[in-house]
Amino acid sequence: MAKYHKPLADGVTKTLHIFLYFWLLLPYLVLAQADVPYGARAAAMGNASVTIPDVWALNNNIAGIANLELPQLGVYAENSFGVRAFTTVALQAVYPTSKYGNYGLSLSRFGDELYSQQHVGLGVGHKLGQFSLGAKVDVWQVSVRGYGSRKAVTLSVGGQAEITPGLYFGAYAYNLNQAKLSSFEDERLPTIMKAGLSYQPYQKLLLAIETEKHIEHPAALKAGIEYQLLSEKLAVRSGFNTTTNRATFGAGFQARQLQVDYAFGSTTLLGTSHHVAVSYRFLP
Repeated sequence: MAKYHKPLADGVTKTLHIFLYFWLLLPYLVLAQADVPYGARAAAMGNASVTIPDVWALNNNIAGIANLELPQLGVYAENSFGVRAFTTVALQAVYPTSKYGNYGLSLSRFGDELYSQQHVGLGVGHKLGQFSLGAKVDVWQVSVRGYGSRKAVTLSVGGQAEITPGLYFGAYAYNLNQAKLSSFEDERLPTIMKAGLSYQPYQKLLLAIETEKHIEHPAALKAGIEYQLLSEKLAVRSGFNTTTNRATFGAGFQARQLQVDYAFGSTTLLGTSHHVAVSYRFLP
């Protein structure tokens, strides 16, 4: 009898999957269209990353790439709630020049066959004394099975500065042009502003805090901490983000030019998320 009930069970399972996907998890799809930070280091620190200068700054605050002195390549993967559809993969590369600023290329994909979004972005960062400035252009494509796909172009700018020794400020504005995906109900990609501070009281400890404001949602608060157990070798991290009301934890390991980071996050209702990032610095 089992063989007669299998098609029915498959149909029920598929229907349940679609229901969960588009109704219970819909808020996270909306967030996925936003400028969610990349990199396991940022994820472990509650995504309080607006002041951090690394290869992931190409997505987290474009001004941060201005502080990089060596070419870098990074690969990132994230899965939320154990659902395959909530998987993000990204590739980022930064190439610094001595006179004309630093340049970056970013690629990413999120989703599955029902819903997906892809992007390609180009950014530039330039350092002026204690200040770093950057700008980036991203081309996004959002696809929904049965409804086709839409493209949009976003413009983002950012800045970072060292206020006093050990105290840093960062600000970033994503999608300043309020890019439109569809004329139906004036559907647009979100415009997000964020600003924050980080403080390094001594070499092994980094504290970070920032606020983020989606123009259609209340402001969110993020905070993170990083401690170097072994100087420039092993770091442990933790953070909190009021957007998802989740605590995050992680660690990073560096071996010569290779950096490997992992982060783990939990939610009250939907489960956990895992983040893995690998980056490499190319010596001259």
